[in-house]
Amino acid sequence: MSQYKKVEEQPNNPLHGVKLSNIIDDLVDYYGWDELGDRIDINCFQNNPSKKSSLKFLRRTPWARNKVEKLYLKTFSKR
Repeated sequence: MSQYKKVEEQPNNPLHGVKLSNIIDDLVDYYGWDELGDRIDINCFQNNPSKKSSLKFLRRTPWARNKVEKLYLKTFSKR
């Protein structure tokens, strides 16, 4: 038996396999920190933003992560 768990397929989840750090990178590259802070009203994007602090906050704050994921899908699903 393998020591690794088999990753479940999630065909209806458009974010399956997309890491939160990649989501932040893509949004910052596309919008920049200033516009990202305007679009999503959370402190980690508005006051001295950094990838590290944003990831820490988003990993423990489900409502904020949800907002970021929705913006990501809205922005990049049109490509």
